[in-house]
Amino acid sequence: MIAVLLGSTGRAPVAAVLALIAVIAALSWLAVRREWRGIHSLAGLLEGWNEQKPDPQVFNPARLPKRSDADLVALAHALHGFAERIAGYTERERNFTRDASHELRSPLTVIKMSADLLDNETALTSSGLRSVRRIRRAAREMEALVESFLVLAREADIGRNDEEYVVNDVLQRELAELRQLLEGRPVELALEEPARFALQGSSRVFAVLCWQLIRNAAQHAGEGRIVLSVLSDAVTVTSTAQEGGLAPAHSGFELAIAQRISERFGWTLEIENQSGAQRVARIRFPHPLPA
Repeated sequence: MIAVLLGSTGRAPVAAVLALIAVIAALSWLAVRREWRGIHSLAGLLEGWNEQKPDPQVFNPARLPKRSDADLVALAHALHGFAERIAGYTERERNFTRDASHELRSPLTVIKMSADLLDNETALTSSGLRSVRRIRRAAREMEALVESFLVLAREADIGRNDEEYVVNDVLQRELAELRQLLEGRPVELALEEPARFALQGSSRVFAVLCWQLIRNAAQHAGEGRIVLSVLSDAVTVTSTAQEGGLAPAHSGFELAIAQRISERFGWTLEIENQSGAQRVARIRFPHPLPA
């Protein structure tokens, strides 16, 4: 074609050359546009994905434009299969945590109620009474542990039960249960409230986190006090260490659980050993609300 345009003189009119360039550019643009149309459609499907409510049909290849590239259709098929696996996993996770919550809490409730009844029996010896109280305390500790594991397992439920709650009110409600958790230990639990603030989220998650920090503090507190303090943007748990020195700053299974809960919900957990025989666990909240 170029040879025809050149003709016998070997020179092509400028207009003909420009027209040829324009035609080639237009054809190239149409080809690229056809390829990118499918990619743009797939990107739109990706934008419609909701990780809280995964719907595999978002990646259904039938939603792509007709005459899409074969590789693009294969990619959509792969994403659709992957989305189905994620949705199935999320559903199994939700079913498991629901069933585990019921199956684990029911026997713990029976143990606690039986221990409470035995505690009121006048025929029990002093050693039997001590054993009953150890059983009751162990049941409460197990209940707190189960609650913590369920909180960590319910990733799909994060944000579903959000509410605005006052930190001080939650701690005041939990104080009686926390004292029962320490029953039988020579430890005094106190709540100090120099400040007052609220949070947006799950009050139960916050309570479970405090339970774990109290349990850890009880492991290190001798015959002393554990003090819960509410500051302007933080909650601290201060405990007196057992005789023989302080344990490492980040020791304890309870602290590991508390750290995972804090990371899950964007809070900052700090552990430090202060002068004397005190350990301070501090939870900082980046977005406190006025109470």
